[in-house]
Amino acid sequence: MTAQPTADLLYTPDEEDLRRSVRKLLSQKATPEANAAVYDQPLEGVAPVWGELAGVGLAALLVPEEHGGAGATAREAAIAAEELGRNVAPTPFLTSAVIATTVLAHAGATDRLEALAAGESVAALALPFSARTLPAPSVTADGGRLSGRITSVAGAPGADLLIVPVVDGATTRLHLVDVGSEGVTVTPVLSLDMTRQLADIELTGAAGEALEGDASAAVEAGLLTGAALLASEQLGVAEWCLETTLDYAKTRHQFGRPIGSYQALKHRFADLFLDVSLARAAARYAADCAARGDADLAVAASVAQSFCSAVSVKAAEECVQLHGGIGMTWEYPAHLYLKRAKADQVALGTGAAHRAALGGLVGLPPA
Repeated sequence: MTAQPTADLLYTPDEEDLRRSVRKLLSQKATPEANAAVYDQPLEGVAPVWGELAGVGLAALLVPEEHGGAGATAREAAIAAEELGRNVAPTPFLTSAVIATTVLAHAGATDRLEALAAGESVAALALPFSARTLPAPSVTADGGRLSGRITSVAGAPGADLLIVPVVDGATTRLHLVDVGSEGVTVTPVLSLDMTRQLADIELTGAAGEALEGDASAAVEAGLLTGAALLASEQLGVAEWCLETTLDYAKTRHQFGRPIGSYQALKHRFADLFLDVSLARAAARYAADCAARGDADLAVAASVAQSFCSAVSVKAAEECVQLHGGIGMTWEYPAHLYLKRAKADQVALGTGAAHRAALGGLVGLPPA
């Protein structure tokens, strides 16, 4: 048996080069003003940013080279997720380039991957964004026609391809549904985080292309990889909040002193710095396990999700509060990070759901 490579949580020079490229592009194309604008016109704000990112290869990271992709690993995808979190950019990276791409690859629908890698197509897995595992499908097949309703699907607004779990006879199968086809209705809903908008999907006799791969295994792989990399996005949110708030505390004066010089605030910053450092370790381990195909991935992903989601929210709340009055304003971007952090906290399974799953994974019975 070949020995499995050991974990490596350090960033490589190539990963840092990727980070610099993505950060530079986002600073130019996804400014705080542009990100806030999607609350008025969601879809108009997403397409231009994603087109730029797909052009430099972010959509292709997890697509094998033989299918037109970059052939990268989850480690590189995690770098992109960190930077997208730092920017709260309105993109379908997580929903299309990570979750949907992983599901299609595991289900054997490799003919669809080239268009996703090139940014010519955007896909979404038609499940509620809160799902940690595959729930009982709400869509049924009758003579090759699909009918049913799925609520709160992330990435559905702007997607042109839906991956729909369907009750087909006595089994669950995946069907590919083109959004523009007859009998498909995608209704965007008001979302807490409009930079990742949700939608309800209604299928009424819609045509679907059935996939032969194992539906449960493919969906579980997509959700697990998504949860592992969502932790990196949450890390990016927390890092931005910590760094930005710390810089503000050094320059904002009260009673003739920088507010960061007061001991009570020093303690809060120290606690938050420790939390973010621990979150970085958890997120990096989850991404590294996904990259190596480590058997510990399920444990690593649940540990990362249960911890990083809470740290992300805490960092965003501290950011808003320690900025004082300006932190409450629409013009300052702190509210975008708090909304992303809170929305991500219930995405792909809540922290409580992941902790409950951990009990079974590591052999700890419920109390």
